[in-house]
Amino acid sequence: MPLTQARSGCSAAIKQRINQSEARVIKAVFPSITNHHNTLFGGEALAWMDETAFIAATRFCRKTLVTVSTDKIDFNQPIPAGSLAEIIARVIHVGNTSLKVEVNIFVEDMYTDHRQHAIRGVFTFVAMDEHRKPTKILAA
Repeated sequence: MPLTQARSGCSAAIKQRINQSEARVIKAVFPSITNHHNTLFGGEALAWMDETAFIAATRFCRKTLVTVSTDKIDFNQPIPAGSLAEIIARVIHVGNTSLKVEVNIFVEDMYTDHRQHAIRGVFTFVAMDEHRKPTKILAA
């Protein structure tokens, strides 16, 4: 669900929580995490995305969460060694016991102002109680 659709039906308090929970992480792409093409391993990118999505989701609801699925991940641009990657995660949908977080990775050249969208995906999390059962994302 696009962010504008998720936010249009939200209360002002939910919109504020969404804004405050956005997570941004910047990583340097070193040769140790690249493949034989000298670009970032896809699995490494997915791990970064899941971690950043988890941070945004946790900041939003302050609950114990587990990743239950990822929607289509679009690898649009390779991320070469020697570049910077900015991972941005934002809550886009809040359900009863689950929420969705959109994650985008932007690749930046380390020595110029060139920045380009590289990867997009959506991660779904479920809130868990102390008995590892789904629980409400937001208190009633």
